[in-house]
Amino acid sequence: MNNLKITLQNFFKNKNTVTIIGVLAIILVLFLGYRYQINKQVSPVKNIPVAATTIQPRTKITPDMITYIDVAPIVLQKGEVYVDSNKVIGKYSNYNTVIPTGSLFYNETVVEEKELPDSAFVEVEEGEVPYNFPVTTATTYGNSMYTGNYIDIYMKAVNKSGKIMVGKLVENIKILAVKDSSGKNVFENSAESRTPAYLIFGVVPEINILLRKASYMSSYSVELFPVPHGATVASEEGETAVSSQTLKDFINANTVANDEIDNTNTTDTTTNTDKED
Repeated sequence: MNNLKITLQNFFKNKNTVTIIGVLAIILVLFLGYRYQINKQVSPVKNIPVAATTIQPRTKITPDMITYIDVAPIVLQKGEVYVDSNKVIGKYSNYNTVIPTGSLFYNETVVEEKELPDSAFVEVEEGEVPYNFPVTTATTYGNSMYTGNYIDIYMKAVNKSGKIMVGKLVENIKILAVKDSSGKNVFENSAESRTPAYLIFGVVPEINILLRKASYMSSYSVELFPVPHGATVASEEGETAVSSQTLKDFINANTVANDEIDNTNTTDTTTNTDKED
């Protein structure tokens, strides 16, 4: 027994032996630590909510729209994913988001109802006012005008001499939304077929008033209709502007001026229009 004790003492006093044991200990610690980290990254987190069906924009999320899967922890590391279905149920898919079947629920795609903006009004530029321009499937060229497209507004009228006037009234208008008669965006829901009823865009107050005046001139058989920019248009970044001074003068000459909202000199425009008529 004493011999064994002496042997062990000599064994541990040997510097080479201590070095080998230390190296082995370090390797063991590194191995166990590496294995722990790997297991931590690959061991799935259970019962993470995902979409059981495609969820269209502005849709209230209900329990039947949710199923559950196990996912790798690395997917959840950034904290952008809802891991608790109770924080998803009762909320809405964002206005600009389609949540596909099998998708995780991300913070930016799920919002409270009160947080849902109308994207059209959000995108109206400072100094402009929104305008809802009535259209049909026919006047939108078979529902071919989309959000982000640029259009011109043309005008047809019959003057006092009974002659037909047709021309471009306003040019370079950016469409902010295409809505149906119930106010729903025509293109936001791929599961429904919606009929366009209004084009929403922003214009400066002067053009807003000009378009409003024209829309009420039924006694002159005024019609306003949108025309998309052709493929030859080189730039879509120009300023929205009145294109035809003749048509503008015609509108102002046959409507009452309001100096607070329209600085047009109706005396001059009446003279000019009468000459043209």
